Amino acid sequence: MKTPQIVFALFLLIILVSTGSHAQSVYYVSHSTSLKEDGSQAYPYHSIHRAIEKAKEDKNSVTIYLREGKYILDKPIVLTPENSCDSKTLTIKAYPEENVVLSSGISLNLKWEKYKKGIMRASVSGNPIMDMLIVNGNIRHMARFPNYDKEAVRFNGTSALATDPARVKKWKDPEGGYLHAMHKHDWGDFHYRIIGKTPKGELQLEGGWQNNRPMGIHKENRMVENIFEELDAPGEWYYSQDEGWLYYYPLPEENINEATFETPQLKHLIEIVGKESAPVKNVTIEGIELTQTVRTFMEDYEPLLRSDWTIYRGGAVIFRRTENCILHDCYIHNVGGNGIFFDKYNRHSAITGSFLTSIGASAICFVGDPAGLRSPSFRYEEFVTLDKMDRAKGPLNENHPAYCEVYNNLICNIGLFEKQITGVELSMCRNITISHNSIYDTPRAGINISEGTWGGHIIEHNDIFNTVKETGDHGSINSWGRDRFWHPDYNIMAQIVCEHPALILADIVNPIIIRHNRLRCDRGWDIDLDDGSSNYQIYDNLCLNGGIKLREGFYRTVANNILINNTLHPHLWFKNNGDVFSHNIVMTEYKPINLNGWGKMVDYNIFTDSAAYIAARRWDNDIHSIVTTVQFVDAAKGNFNVADDSEAITKGGFHNFSMNDFGVLSPHLKQKAKTPLMPVPLMANNAMDSSIMTWKGITLKSLNTLGERSATGMDVERGVYVISVDALGSPVRDFIAPNDVILGIKGIPVNNLEDLKEALKHIVAKEKAEITIFRSQKEQKVIITF
Repeated sequence: MKTPQIVFALFLLIILVSTGSHAQSVYYVSHSTSLKEDGSQAYPYHSIHRAIEKAKEDKNSVTIYLREGKYILDKPIVLTPENSCDSKTLTIKAYPEENVVLSSGISLNLKWEKYKKGIMRASVSGNPIMDMLIVNGNIRHMARFPNYDKEAVRFNGTSALATDPARVKKWKDPEGGYLHAMHKHDWGDFHYRIIGKTPKGELQLEGGWQNNRPMGIHKENRMVENIFEELDAPGEWYYSQDEGWLYYYPLPEENINEATFETPQLKHLIEIVGKESAPVKNVTIEGIELTQTVRTFMEDYEPLLRSDWTIYRGGAVIFRRTENCILHDCYIHNVGGNGIFFDKYNRHSAITGSFLTSIGASAICFVGDPAGLRSPSFRYEEFVTLDKMDRAKGPLNENHPAYCEVYNNLICNIGLFEKQITGVELSMCRNITISHNSIYDTPRAGINISEGTWGGHIIEHNDIFNTVKETGDHGSINSWGRDRFWHPDYNIMAQIVCEHPALILADIVNPIIIRHNRLRCDRGWDIDLDDGSSNYQIYDNLCLNGGIKLREGFYRTVANNILINNTLHPHLWFKNNGDVFSHNIVMTEYKPINLNGWGKMVDYNIFTDSAAYIAARRWDNDIHSIVTTVQFVDAAKGNFNVADDSEAITKGGFHNFSMNDFGVLSPHLKQKAKTPLMPVPLMANNAMDSSIMTWKGITLKSLNTLGERSATGMDVERGVYVISVDALGSPVRDFIAPNDVILGIKGIPVNNLEDLKEALKHIVAKEKAEITIFRSQKEQKVIITF
């Protein structure tokens, strides 16, 4: 099997050979002020659009060098089949060692005057789009309630009072404001434009189409913005379109007269768009900074079949009907919507070596055409009856992404404005390879697979952590499988698959492979295969915290994974579902929910806890499994291999896999990329071990080892160490996280578990209590209502 590096090298070789076989033309673009412009190095074009039009006329392959500077686009760069096809290539790249920026952000010429209460204002000419304000390269926040709090879990601050009628009545004219709210079950979010209010203080709204599970908004997790009366904190702004005034509350020590104020004007910066009969081929975009697009959460969204998602088909860069097109070594940031969108037909195109951060929605999306599906449904509760169902396998047409690659990219700090998002989204596509990416700091999954159509994906060598930070019931790698066989009534679905088993693999035609990844989810599962997810091969993954969840589905093989301080979570399995769980290192008891069977085989596993093994045997599983003390080589430094002569290998059949091959490969990306916090492996002798306790879904122990002290950064061995937090069952998961150390409750010092038990006796039901924790090398206070 070819490695991703070899595949990508072959891809580049094809491009180079193709380029080398055609005559070459080179054009230059710069901010030169010369009157003459012919595209030469001496007299470069002043406009990128002019160079692209010239490239269309040129019969040769073309390279366009962009010279140093920021290019403000008043319309997207559009590349068509006339630019590049089988007979010629097109490369657009930054001139060597020069910084090139493409942006739709226009600079505002502002003359500030004092308004009141520390607020400044300036007149804005030309009536530009004022959806985002960027000051000296940093996004500023619209006037909002509650005020921005970088430590808050959702939307950087939420409150039930955001829509309280008493507050709303104080707003003179809230039209044009926005309400952002979490789903009532934390399954993503909703967005609404405020179009007015009633005399009773009730908001009049339009929107809410950004989530495919419309069950209502959360009663507390709400935030409003773009409300003039809420302009009361440094860094906030408000623009009155009717008056043309920009109001701004400066940050402390901020010199607004010297600062650069910009506002983006476009939804897309680059569109590579082919025709049905003529895809765009052999385009390379390289070494360019792409920034400043407007937010798109109020644009038209469409459902991604029966997943929880709806989506806007757009991004800073759009690939539509392309072949062998590549975006390489680019820096994409401060964009209001998606970063990159592969729309419908795309083949052998790739995103490589790039840095995507400060992204408003998802980083990279692959989404096919629903017209290519057989008997599709578009809501959770919908189902095409069997008598009307097309039961043939696979897609109806080729209008979807396939054989594309996401390789060696750093993706972080995404979902700034939208929360039903991901690092890489896969829907109605096939054979996508996602390899050697570092993905972290995201409100939902790092990689999301919306449904089974049509499988064949390879997800490998990725480093994914700090995920599901603002939502719930999800994983670092998440999937749904609500394919044609899936029915919202479990019993009906069981009957369907029993009578028509061929339907199970009618959409998920080829297996999806998840291998050699390092994963950590502190608010969910490391891998979460949800509703109906079928035909997966999951092996050689290092799961650092959340374990692996498999909900009802078929033909999943989970082998040779390391589940640190966690286990398998089987939910609602069908009888004879064909699942295999073997040769995994398991550290706690299985967590089954409503099973009708245990699959094809659950056996040959390595348990570190005798009680967990005994529990498994009670279900007649793990006949050949072993219990042993697993000594990892250097867990504190991320090496969870075991000695070659250990029982895990000699008796359990486990095999080691590389521990230094996760995430990005490029040196400049490695230098930027973070890595996950390494947990302290806990080897329990039995479930009655008094050194470990559970409280409100949190597993705890006294911090009493050098390893725990090193992992947390504590000065001495004291306090209570948080081992894990139940992804669903803990009412305090928004406040306490794995690797925290509890040092006090209501002012009572907590040095060990016994102190904790005594301190908890002083808490009264429904009381707000202050908890002192140690996190990120410092003491912090959190207020929890019990």
